Amino acid sequence: MSTSTTASVSTHILDTSVGRPAEGVAIQLSARSGRDAEWQALGGSATDADGRCKDLPDLPEGTTHVRLDFAVETYFEKKQADAQQDAPANRDSGDVFFPEVAITFAVNPGEHYHVPLLLNPFGYSVYRGS
Repeated sequence: MSTSTTASVSTHILDTSVGRPAEGVAIQLSARSGRDAEWQALGGSATDADGRCKDLPDLPEGTTHVRLDFAVETYFEKKQADAQQDAPANRDSGDVFFPEVAITFAVNPGEHYHVPLLLNPFGYSVYRGS
């Protein structure tokens, strides 16, 4: 049993359209201490070559809710530019459908929350990992 008074958060992103980690996605972390409290931006980082973000800021004591904002538009624009010849012929535009993904979840003191994002150009899924 953990004796920490704060929760901790980690994440990684898998691009399911290619079965590989999503490198270089900027992630911002925000927290609040209560359902009606204002969000406090804590800072952020970006995913590494393994799609992991290992250096997110610590959560302040009393955090009850966390929000991860994934800036996926730049990632998909770069990916499209790098592999234009592999783009599906039926694309309706060059625009990114989900320019960002915001995941909000509740936390308890002393617990660790690993929140993976499974991402593709037209959808995403998220879950509590381990």
